[in-house]
Amino acid sequence: MDESEIQPEKMELVVVTHVVDAITFWAQNVTDKASEMIDAVLLEKCPTAPILMGRPAAQKVYGARYSEDKCWYRCTVQQQTDDKFYILYIDYGNMEIVSRSELVELPEDLQTPGFAKKYKFWGFHVSSEEETPLFSQGKSFLQNIIHGKKLRVHKKSVCFDGTILVEAFQGNLDIGEELLKFKFAKVNLPGNREISIPPVNLQEHTGLWSARSPPRELETLGSPLGCMPKLRPIFSDQKPQIIKEQKTTIALQPVEKLNIAQEHNEINSPKATSQQNAHETEQRLNETNSELQRMREVIKEKEMEIMKLKKEGCAIQQHATLLGQQLEEARLELQTVKVSNAEIKKIEHNHPSTFADKITQLAKKVDSLRTLRESHSCPNAEDHLLESITVIMNCRISMPLSSQKLELAWKDYDQALESLKTCQNIGEMKGLVNIRDEARAALLAAVDDFQREVDRLTIKARWERLKEIESSLTALFSSVSPEEQMNEHSFEKFCEWKRAKFQKTKNVQKATDDALLAVSNWAARLSKFVCLMEKMSGDDVADGAYEILMNADAAVCEELSVAFTEQENQERKIVFNAVQKALQDIRKEHSLLEDIRQKYELNTKFKQEAQQWQSSPPKLDELLAVKKHIRSLRSQLRWKLVEVSCLEEAEELDLPEILKKKEEITETRNALFREISHEKKEYLMLCDLVNGGFPELPMMYPDADINSYMSSAGLLMKSLDRDMFDAEPMKELSGRRPLLSTDFQGQKVVLKCYTVDEESEEKMLKQAAEYHTAQQQNPSTAVPLLALFCGKSDPLAYVMVPHYSNANLRAIQKSSPLSSSEIRKVMRGVALGLQSLHAASVTHASLHPNNVFVTGREKGIVGDYDFTKTPEQRATDSGMVAGSISLIAPELRHGHPPSPATDMYAFGGIMLWLHVPDFNATLESDNQNLVFTGLNLDDKLQILLTKLLISSGGLSAPETLKDDYFLSAAV
Repeated sequence: MDESEIQPEKMELVVVTHVVDAITFWAQNVTDKASEMIDAVLLEKCPTAPILMGRPAAQKVYGARYSEDKCWYRCTVQQQTDDKFYILYIDYGNMEIVSRSELVELPEDLQTPGFAKKYKFWGFHVSSEEETPLFSQGKSFLQNIIHGKKLRVHKKSVCFDGTILVEAFQGNLDIGEELLKFKFAKVNLPGNREISIPPVNLQEHTGLWSARSPPRELETLGSPLGCMPKLRPIFSDQKPQIIKEQKTTIALQPVEKLNIAQEHNEINSPKATSQQNAHETEQRLNETNSELQRMREVIKEKEMEIMKLKKEGCAIQQHATLLGQQLEEARLELQTVKVSNAEIKKIEHNHPSTFADKITQLAKKVDSLRTLRESHSCPNAEDHLLESITVIMNCRISMPLSSQKLELAWKDYDQALESLKTCQNIGEMKGLVNIRDEARAALLAAVDDFQREVDRLTIKARWERLKEIESSLTALFSSVSPEEQMNEHSFEKFCEWKRAKFQKTKNVQKATDDALLAVSNWAARLSKFVCLMEKMSGDDVADGAYEILMNADAAVCEELSVAFTEQENQERKIVFNAVQKALQDIRKEHSLLEDIRQKYELNTKFKQEAQQWQSSPPKLDELLAVKKHIRSLRSQLRWKLVEVSCLEEAEELDLPEILKKKEEITETRNALFREISHEKKEYLMLCDLVNGGFPELPMMYPDADINSYMSSAGLLMKSLDRDMFDAEPMKELSGRRPLLSTDFQGQKVVLKCYTVDEESEEKMLKQAAEYHTAQQQNPSTAVPLLALFCGKSDPLAYVMVPHYSNANLRAIQKSSPLSSSEIRKVMRGVALGLQSLHAASVTHASLHPNNVFVTGREKGIVGDYDFTKTPEQRATDSGMVAGSISLIAPELRHGHPPSPATDMYAFGGIMLWLHVPDFNATLESDNQNLVFTGLNLDDKLQILLTKLLISSGGLSAPETLKDDYFLSAAV
């Protein structure tokens, strides 16, 4: 059918994600925008989701980790053999065989149909069998012209297996006609029916994808070229980070659920609350749009600046290359002339010439000299150096004079802030605040003066000019080596030498010009003599002719000799010293210009922040309003819990009313948690203000207790309480302290309970803050602390951490032990976690199998510890064992305090336990000669264990990561 006959509204725009054969492909609808949100949710939930247990359901959607890029995608299981699963990636169309450990359960909100649909060209069938070369050629042909590209398809029919029969166009190109043209497809005969895919016999392969796939079945479903579930040709990943963060928090729900939830909220919420929520939503939307627009402008400016710098860099490189080529050509020409001049001198010496020979030789020398002068007419490296020195010396930019005044103003301002920080009297504070305000006003005036002076400087143009000079000098004088001691008078010596050389060259050229002029005058007289119309005596022509030629020859030879005289060592040193000083001065000025730029940006930022609070100082109205709302929601939550309890204890149960009340409790609890998050953001903003220019805020608003929040590194959340959570005891894991499982802001978390008094509470806050600060430096290597709060009705403190379901090392080794390669990956992650803690001067002192968590059987995470105990108490705890191996370092038994070395000893003990679970010998490490005979351990592993389990001189975490055991294989 001609494309012009198809109505536009019947056309659909799709992008091809996978090609099956010459007439079959999978594609996504371009208008579907939910794919990126699905990917973000999968990235968040799949690493902690439970692994598939038992037999999979045929229609259920699971999460699978693709073998090529190790990312998570949705799939359905097509067939299972033992622990191998033949799966279809429903959002892209390709298939793969994966193990049970690569499949995880997905929540209900991800149980939606796939984005990819299967299409087939209407009226066609493949013109060859699968084993023939033409079948593979047809598939490759279609792969090359449509994979990853947009097509316009016209739906004609739908097969019983859901395959959509279409006509497809790319621009004005009819894809079906192209397949017929190259005989990769044939027209179907009437009555033909679609043939379903035959069952696949699963078997395990190793090596590349093409080798892992069954030879016939997987080839039907797609070659390695088609197995690309990461393909997203219609979406751009170059978006601001704020948009990505927002997307990761969007819960995917069917449209019907969203509409029902929205109607329910409109029915149950008061009108005033709806208006307020709408206003707040609109305000947040406007703020987000403004921030997005600003970030787009910043990105656009940065891209333009990068493009400009690239162009300038290319131009500078081309200019430097051109100068180098010109210099090399000049050297070759000079060498040629030098060789010619030497040959002429040799001929003159061996063969005394006649007058005619003298004229011939002089003509050759004059030609050489003419070539030499033409080559010298172009600037050489020394001329370029002299020009560069002139630019460096004459156009320098120095630090603005107002910079000194600015530094003094900053000193006064910092001193005023320090006085405020140490102030403990509310009466004295007001006077110190006035002094701070006066110092800030003086500082803002100094910033204005500094900005005006810097704005008049051509910093950017100067920077670019110096960069260009540096590139050209580096290209021309690449053989220059740095001098140990740089002479400050290098420029003066070079200029003096260059001036003397120029004068000498000028004098020699003048002598040559005078001698050749004499030859020209003699030739003019000879011309008149040979003219019969002129009357001229022969003596006037003959007198001095030979002498004139000899003088001209000598002058030309002298100029050629001067030109070919190589630089002496002293002269070469003068040039190289000048080049080195020029490069040194350029780097110094670059550093100065960078200091000016950074100082300008920092002071501009300070000015903007100061002007924000100049009219009215910061107040805690927003924080107090949030706290008030939290108290109201807590009262509502308590009341609703009481109502549900009364309904459940009534003689006649009203189940609909109980369910309704429980839904209201869930909504109230979620609203309460959102307000607590809002409160945390307000505290973060206040902490920035206190650390900035308003250290008086904690004293002005003692009820806000800002100091407690700051001392806990942002962990302490006083608005949280145990009765807010719908928590369940974790009896199977609760040992010496109770553990509670609950949800917090859509995340499964664990509440660890500790009995504390005033002294132990202070110690706990301090240790938790130290651990949290160290963990934030490298978040992926240690278990994060989400919050810390103390009970209001009990002497308990609660630490909130993520919930890793059955993921501690002891549980994994009990159910499904790690292989040798998996142990290497997991323990490398543990070493990285210890490295982060030790770099922050934090000793874990409680590293044992229950305190190491594993995600995906390939990444180890160091767990947190009991913050109510000292490191000495943790290190000698009875739980410091792995099997029958004691993880307590020998030096601890001798009374030494815990240290990073004792952590690494425990690390080595865990490594030994993982490889030899039934090890029951005594580790006598004091003899410096541990023996692991009969354990069948790898040689590199034995060496590493020997180093780790020796009490003195053991490896540190960075040294362990550089050991051959971890470097010998890709981890």
